[in-house]
Amino acid sequence: MKTSAFPLPFPTLSIRLKLILAAGLFLSAPSARAADRPNILFIYTDDHSYRTVSCYPEAHKWVSTPNIDALAEQGVRFEYAYIGTWCMPSRATLLTGLHSYGVQSMRMEGKYPGSEYDAEQCHFWPSVFRKNGYQTAHIGKWHTGTDTGYGRDWDYQIVWNRPRFPENSGNYYSDQLIEKNGGEAKMVKGYSTDKYTDWALDYISGREGRDPEKPWYLWLCYGGVHGPYTPADRHMESYPDASVTPPADVYGPRPEKPAYLDRTQAWVKGADGQPHVKAKNGKEGQSLTSAVQQYNQAVLALDEGIGRVIQGLKDSGQYENTLIVFTSDQGFAWGQHGFRSKLAPYDATIRSPMIVSMPAQLPSGKVCPHPVGGPDLIPTFFHFAGIDLPWEMHGHDLTPLLENPEGDWDHGVMTILTGASYGADCDRVPSPKEKEVLYRGGGVPWWVSFREGRYKYVRTLIEGEMEELYDMETDPEELENLALESGHQKTLEKFRQSTIDELHRTGAKMADHLPAVGTQAQ
Repeated sequence: MKTSAFPLPFPTLSIRLKLILAAGLFLSAPSARAADRPNILFIYTDDHSYRTVSCYPEAHKWVSTPNIDALAEQGVRFEYAYIGTWCMPSRATLLTGLHSYGVQSMRMEGKYPGSEYDAEQCHFWPSVFRKNGYQTAHIGKWHTGTDTGYGRDWDYQIVWNRPRFPENSGNYYSDQLIEKNGGEAKMVKGYSTDKYTDWALDYISGREGRDPEKPWYLWLCYGGVHGPYTPADRHMESYPDASVTPPADVYGPRPEKPAYLDRTQAWVKGADGQPHVKAKNGKEGQSLTSAVQQYNQAVLALDEGIGRVIQGLKDSGQYENTLIVFTSDQGFAWGQHGFRSKLAPYDATIRSPMIVSMPAQLPSGKVCPHPVGGPDLIPTFFHFAGIDLPWEMHGHDLTPLLENPEGDWDHGVMTILTGASYGADCDRVPSPKEKEVLYRGGGVPWWVSFREGRYKYVRTLIEGEMEELYDMETDPEELENLALESGHQKTLEKFRQSTIDELHRTGAKMADHLPAVGTQAQ
């Protein structure tokens, strides 16, 4: 379904563009000069927690990311961004504007991370930008079907196609099989974070691939800071004084949370009294402090790369006319609730950093306290490009928040995990007996959450399992489950209904037959 055009957010747009829009000729004017419409640079990292970015107050005091911090100083930093739950569904959402249950025909099949989709049923929105005069480019990690969409969705591509080459899919930081513009894959040596940055600079500068007569959209997908969290050689000795205070519930048990959390316990107390990774042989592995130090060391190359890319925009004279969006597919937990992973519905596991910057048009140095989600980004991109949405998407245009970060916002954020299932395969929730489907991905079952204002509601989609409700202002670590307290039942009922309403609004057929919740209020 095609919606009406959004009002453009630029009070200083050229008279020429205003005349084109007023005449309703925008779709037939792909030759409009690049300066008439903004470029969009979408920087996308992997498994990258907000706690690793030093402009976020939750970051360790010893963490330093000066280039990302500088981006926040020139833009709007979102305090709560829930982009997705894990790698593939997050990317599917950001290619379609839909939650996983709306992405028809997408599926995981074959050897992990093999996946496929039918391009006739599953449309990726960059193809719409191409038809409306934008040049679309994608550099870096690809994780959504073996078909990368070159020539249909993308004009220019340099990608590490993980689904096509499962045997190479673990090479996050070196020796990657790279496909360029739909050609045969070739082995590329070198540190991947740096290589992706180099290729992005080649494109932005016009040295390779970019059409100077068109505005562009570039999705720069870094593989960092995904496991094995490998720092560049130059950063191996960084943060020598790193220290980590163990999270309050690193060991458990956790009677106020669903039962699966104690089964996914990833840490044991080591001989030094500190948490260590629970090794397969039952012995202790890497310490928590060492693991978090290594993880943050790997972030440093991302920070450097982001600084180089933004400088490339400035050097090429494109900075003022480029909307820059920086975020990650989801976060990653280090000990919180016993996890060393993503997937679970807690801020520690899935909350991402997110910064939007375009100083020529948007406020600088602001923080937005309203929670937002991954599906919200795509209507925002369409708004800035001045293009009608080609189908009904699940998110909300964030332009009002970009213009007034602390203004009113009437939308909550729903986040959902449906394992490895998409489209019609999500019409019903699998039963507990269907463990391979229900728990696909790290032992975390299907769940749905809803965040609005200070509260977050979580519903684990297992018959009779407890609900969760957290006051994120007074309990940001999500330790006290208010759903178990009788004094919060009205709030619980409100958020339960809001979640169901949001599932209905976005066309989720499972909404009519969700597993019943438990009744554990004290």
